[in-house]
Amino acid sequence: MVEAHMMKIKRTIKYDADRVGGFGREIMSVAGCDQLPSCIQCGTCSGTCPLTIYMDFSPRQVMALVRADFKNEVLRSNTIWLCASCYSCTVECPRQIRITDIMYALKQRAIKEQVYPKHMPIPILAKEFAKMVLSKGRITETLLVMQLFLRANWRAVLSSWRLGLGLITTGRFVIKPERIERQAELDAMLATITNGNGKGKA
Repeated sequence: MVEAHMMKIKRTIKYDADRVGGFGREIMSVAGCDQLPSCIQCGTCSGTCPLTIYMDFSPRQVMALVRADFKNEVLRSNTIWLCASCYSCTVECPRQIRITDIMYALKQRAIKEQVYPKHMPIPILAKEFAKMVLSKGRITETLLVMQLFLRANWRAVLSSWRLGLGLITTGRFVIKPERIERQAELDAMLATITNGNGKGKA
C-alpha cells in the first residue's frame, strides 16, 4: 500500500535559471572583494575555518556561488552569518583573496534586501547597532542587548531578569542612553560616506 504522506524531496541541483545575472560582478565591485575572480577553489578557506562544520555552504562553496551569480542561495544561507571574522581564511588564501571582506559585503547586501534568515540574531544586532550609532553617535550596551533579545528571543529577557537587575543596581549596566557631542559633525561625515547608497543603512 502506498503511504498517504510521501516525503517531500528537496531539490539540490542548481540550474542556470536560478542565477541572478550580474550579482557576482556587483559583489566584486565592493572594495576588498575584487580578487574573487582569481579563486582557484582549492578549499583552503574551508579547511582553516573553525565553523565550517556548522555551515550550510562552506566558504569555498560561497565563493563559487557568488562568482556564478547564485544570489538567492548565498544571501539566504546561514554561512555568512556564522562567519566569526577570524580572518583565518584570508590569511591562508594562496591567492590573497579577502574572503572575510566578501562575507561582510554579503551580510550588508542581505540586510539591505531583508533576505537574511529570520531566526539569526546577528542581522538584528547589526541593524540595531547601526541605528543607535546613527541616532546618538555611540551605543549603550544595555539598551543594545535589550533590543536584541526583545526582537530575537524575548523569552531570554524573562529568564535573565534577575541577572540584569543585579548588573543595573551595581552600575555595571547603564540604562540612560549615551550620546556624543557635536552630533551634526558625525551626521555630515556619514552622509558623505553613504552618499548614493542610502543614508544610515547598515
